[in-house]
Amino acid sequence: MKQLTYFGAFIGGAIAGAALGILMAPDKGTDTRTRISDAVSDFCKKHNLKVSKEDMEDLVDDIKDAAAEVVD
Repeated sequence: MKQLTYFGAFIGGAIAGAALGILMAPDKGTDTRTRISDAVSDFCKKHNLKVSKEDMEDLVDDIKDAAAEVVD
């Protein structure tokens, strides 16, 4: 069970790190959020994970807020 927690934290950190890198790119914000949402959706489909659209949008918003805190 502990290994699953570490793996989940690692995956979450990797996704957040990649998303922060994308958010710092000079693309338009709506395009960036769409790319992140699509990437998470593709990841979930590839690994047969069930995540609601609302949960995915919340994740993208949380990453956006975290990136804004880092920039400030």
